[in-house]
Order: sequence, then structure tokens, then C-alpha cells
Amino acid sequence: MVMQPASTELAARTAAVISELKNLEGPLIPILHGVQEEFGYVPQETLPIIAEALNLSRAEVHGVFTFYHDFRHHPAGRHVLKVCQAEACQSMGSDAIAAQIKQKFGIGFHETSKDGAVTLEPIYCLGLCACAPAAMLDGEVIGRLDADKIDEIAEEIRS
Repeated sequence: MVMQPASTELAARTAAVISELKNLEGPLIPILHGVQEEFGYVPQETLPIIAEALNLSRAEVHGVFTFYHDFRHHPAGRHVLKVCQAEACQSMGSDAIAAQIKQKFGIGFHETSKDGAVTLEPIYCLGLCACAPAAMLDGEVIGRLDADKIDEIAEEIRS
């Protein structure tokens, strides 16, 4: 994959994030989170900038970026819905819940609805095992998911 050079604005905004966080111990992950917060995702063009600033290889930065599921490769929808896929939630029916959600929004995991309203992502444990199956909508956890709660979520996303 040939990487396009970063625009001046993208490079400046990325440099500002790096400058703010590079003195932390183990700054790569906080910088990737900062870049995602700045742009809504981590643009591929920022990876060489980060690598150079931290004196890391592009492969090291790319490896960390692709290893963690929280880093987005594309902009997310206006809402982000994460459905737990860990064992406790699976044992309580999260696969069926995920299938209902996918059908309701017409998207799969790691996809955004055509209207840009919602991005659906899997997550592997929200720590809400006693209330399984669980999900998270825009950072707010939701336990004991069922068809009624899915309808409530859809209504909230569409409003």
C-alpha cells in the first residue's frame, strides 16, 4: 500500500497531539487515542508522522494500530454501538442480539449505516457480565439487552 503524504493541516494537527503526549511513558497508545479523538479515526497518513516523532519504525506503529480494535480506520457514524461478544454475553444470547441489531440497521460489525447514523462494533467485555448480554452506546453501557431495548436504541439513534 502506497501511503499518500499528509496534508499540511493534518500534519499540523497530528504534530499538536504528539507534542502534547510524547513525554508520557509509553506514548504510542495515548497518541493514537489522541489522534482518533482529534479526527474521529486514525488517518493512515498520520502513522508515518507518529513513527518519526517517536523514533519508531512505521511497521511498529502500524502493528499497534492494527492490533487494538478501538482504533478506527475510517470515520465513525454519529453514534457508535458496541455489542459485547465475550463468553458471558455469548452464553446469554449476544449472538442473537447482534444478529437482530445487524438486521435492524442493515450493517455488520465494523460498518456504518448508509445515513451515517451508527457504526456497529464488537467489543470483548464491558465488565457487565452479571447483566449480560451487554452493549455500549456512545460510551454508556446497557445491560440485559433484549428486543425492546434494541428498539429503544434504534429510536435514540434515529432521533
